[in-house]
Amino acid sequence: MTVVTRFAPSPTGTLHVGNVRTALHNFLWARKYGGRFLLRIDDTDLERSKEDYVDAIRADLAWLGFDVDGEERQSARFALYEAEFAKLQAAGRVYACYETPEELDIRRKILLSRGLPPVYERKAADAPAPDGVAPHWRFRLDHDAAIEWADMVRGDQHFEPKTMSDPVVRRADGSWLYLLPSVIDDIAMGITHVVRGEDHVSNTATQIQMFAALGAAPPRFAHEALLVGTEGKLSKRLGSLGMASLRDAGIEPIALAALLARLGTSDPVEPVTSLAPLIEHIDFARFGRAPARFDDAELALLNQKILHHTDHEAVADRLPAAITAVRWHAIRPNLMTVAEAAEWLPVFDGPLAPPPVDDADRPVLAAAAAAAPAIDWSADPWHALTAAVKGATGAKGRALFLPLRRALTARDHGPDMAELLPLIAKDQAVARLAAD
Repeated sequence: MTVVTRFAPSPTGTLHVGNVRTALHNFLWARKYGGRFLLRIDDTDLERSKEDYVDAIRADLAWLGFDVDGEERQSARFALYEAEFAKLQAAGRVYACYETPEELDIRRKILLSRGLPPVYERKAADAPAPDGVAPHWRFRLDHDAAIEWADMVRGDQHFEPKTMSDPVVRRADGSWLYLLPSVIDDIAMGITHVVRGEDHVSNTATQIQMFAALGAAPPRFAHEALLVGTEGKLSKRLGSLGMASLRDAGIEPIALAALLARLGTSDPVEPVTSLAPLIEHIDFARFGRAPARFDDAELALLNQKILHHTDHEAVADRLPAAITAVRWHAIRPNLMTVAEAAEWLPVFDGPLAPPPVDDADRPVLAAAAAAAPAIDWSADPWHALTAAVKGATGAKGRALFLPLRRALTARDHGPDMAELLPLIAKDQAVARLAAD
């Protein structure tokens, strides 16, 4: 069996971290087993679906590195839905209903007031249809067929259809709701595994019977715990944290993937530089049922760690040409984002405004300015410079190193000076040490 997964966003908005996590896990699972990862654009809501969002979804998946093996659009599959709906209608598995939302709400309240579950009450088969009213359509659950499946995250699941309302699958205007077209597509696309949030568990229960009614075996299901914010609850901010804002913040796509791949498991989040280890270790048995906490501070820290291991060739197209491989290697331990690399250009090439010099530091800088011209810059200028200054002044430790770092870089912190100083032209370094 070839594993086939799908990611099925609605193009009514852009991707956010929650549905990117769903896309990631579907992608990793397919790739782990040499299968196919498909994109299905769920655009049955023609009024709210926008082509700009379709383009943005494709662009975000490409940015994340989730290569898509095929794409389908629900808006191009209405004829298929009509044909399958007709089969269900002929078999008596869908039926027309005429209640208004107000009538359903009143009946729901009556049932609740009696201490009964608010389950939809089917009308008699010979109940008269009101004149001039277009029906909406419900799927008839088989009350004698218990609903069961082995969920890859939640374990064995069991639902009694007698306690469930027959779901509405088609509106009175003929438009489709989510449940039935999704099942029809999963059958037609050969989907073997459906990975989605735990908010779909009740949907799955009804869809299990839809698969059976259409003569198909259901796919395997994995329902993951939802993401929550650091405050421990579902956050509107998580729902609006899109890929554009993360890109603008300098977050690397592999950092986001590395974090989302492990959230919800007890496995450590590791600063990987490719998707390969995430593909190798994806295992839904390791996911728990507790909410998965997303912390953007953790993401920023992971992003920094990943950059510290990232080769120049992986980011060269986003760097100024003057940030060569050797310069990148020197500064990457001090970067939080790739964009910060440009801030080091004045250190390498100038101009660099000299910082104010404390009187206590002047002897150190004077000795350095005197010693620097005679130092061989092609060898190890930093250790030669500090040795000469220490010998001339007796300065050591912070009193020796900090004044030199400040004069040479205008910063109190930064890369290892032994690696950085050879990358600064000797005449520039001498001039900075002599500046007052």
